[in-house]
Amino acid sequence: MSNTSSQLTFDVALARPEFSIDVAHELALDGITALYGQNGSGKSTLLRIIAGLEPTARGHIRFNGEVWQAGDPKTMMPAHKRGIGFVFQNPRLFAHLSVAGNLAFAEKRAAVVAPGMEPPITRDAVIDALDLDGLLERSADALSGGERQRVALGRALLSNPRLMFMDEPLSAIDNRRRHEILNYIARLPALFGIPTVYVTHALDEVVRLADHMLVLSGGKLAASGPVEDILGRLDLGPATGRFEAGVLLRARVKSHDTAYQLTALEHRGDAGVAHTLWVPAVDAAIGTEVRLRIRARDVTLATVEPVGLSTRNVLAGTIVEVNAELDTAYAETLVDIGGAPVRARLTRKAVDELGLAPGKSVFALIKSISLDRIVPLD
Repeated sequence: MSNTSSQLTFDVALARPEFSIDVAHELALDGITALYGQNGSGKSTLLRIIAGLEPTARGHIRFNGEVWQAGDPKTMMPAHKRGIGFVFQNPRLFAHLSVAGNLAFAEKRAAVVAPGMEPPITRDAVIDALDLDGLLERSADALSGGERQRVALGRALLSNPRLMFMDEPLSAIDNRRRHEILNYIARLPALFGIPTVYVTHALDEVVRLADHMLVLSGGKLAASGPVEDILGRLDLGPATGRFEAGVLLRARVKSHDTAYQLTALEHRGDAGVAHTLWVPAVDAAIGTEVRLRIRARDVTLATVEPVGLSTRNVLAGTIVEVNAELDTAYAETLVDIGGAPVRARLTRKAVDELGLAPGKSVFALIKSISLDRIVPLD
């Protein structure tokens, strides 16, 4: 399947008594793009507007040069002609059909609404990618939540879409099943070459799946860019959520300490400074590239190099930015550890007493057990 980038351009608005959205952006889609924001920020509404599911929305939408809307609602291309595979929070399977029947329905519909799109996605390829073979004869209403969502993914793929939209598809699934399905979703773009927009309010899903993200806040576009850049911005706290705020770093597996079930990762920033980070054991070969999420609330700062600590990771750096949140106890700091950022969430009193300000040398302390959000990329 082709993995060439697609272009989605939109300038849309929708006003309701309780909520309005007004967003314009030009987006190169390649792999999975996360559409992120807190509850009520407008993520799902924007996705529905682009998909043609909001009949009163106004604006302009183009996909790969094809006009989907040119101003007022009368110019809207019908949703079923846009070639979008949509996966909702609720799988919306046909309860009276078996899994095989649900997949067959999607195949028949694709032949009608997406004729001539080559190469078609085959039933066997979808069954293999989502491990559906053992479910084919079961009725849809006899499936677990995770199984139902895998079937929903398969049905969306078999509609032979040009673009996939996923609207918080894992929000109703328990954590263990959620991480299993994330692994399936992560590999779909590479297997089928379909660009995907993934709506979520969970940063761990963004880190696992996406390289690029859009952040919505109050019906407006707050930011857009590579995930690493967006997560490092202190000014986006209200939009990204302070509790899960942090940074995303890339590193490589350096060694394994099997006696203590630890893995050493080597991180090298843009300035060429190398750091070793000890984390709980990662099931990946030496040399494997990983993405490492470090939450701001898991980082402590010291102005002198500490000794006699249980904390395994002590990284020398320099304060780049301090953002004190007036009328609260908190402050956010950004530390450069040699061409890469680390965020630390502190109290304003600690900032004042330690004299933390841009240019000050510090040591970032990170407990190994807090670094359990490791995503192998190779």
